[in-house]
Amino acid sequence: QVQLVESGGGLVQAGGSLRLSCAASGRTSSTNGMGWFRQAPGKEREFVAARGWSGSSTNYADSVKGRFTISRDNAKNTVYLQMNSLKPEDTAFYYCAAGPIVTIRREQYAYWGQGTQVTVSS
Repeated sequence: QVQLVESGGGLVQAGGSLRLSCAASGRTSSTNGMGWFRQAPGKEREFVAARGWSGSSTNYADSVKGRFTISRDNAKNTVYLQMNSLKPEDTAFYYCAAGPIVTIRREQYAYWGQGTQVTVSS
């Protein structure tokens, strides 16, 4: 089992920044892919960004490219999502996920955190 705990959400004005953290514990050796997803009210959960614990390959949704950066600290078993130039449409519940591969497909992630709310005011 892998446990994921997100933190760092909050309320920010448009144009501002937030950094989300996802601390992983348990059998993290069984996962290589770490992803961030988000879900706004009335919408499906959508892919935001992903990367592996090893290597430098990263994937981003088109809507966040150039504004969001996913990074990791292997020593702390923590993945981060730096979010800059935030827009009201970025408002959502953000989830961290872990799985065996780096992928944009949510069904391929086996473990999920409880999520953290991000609200961007206009």
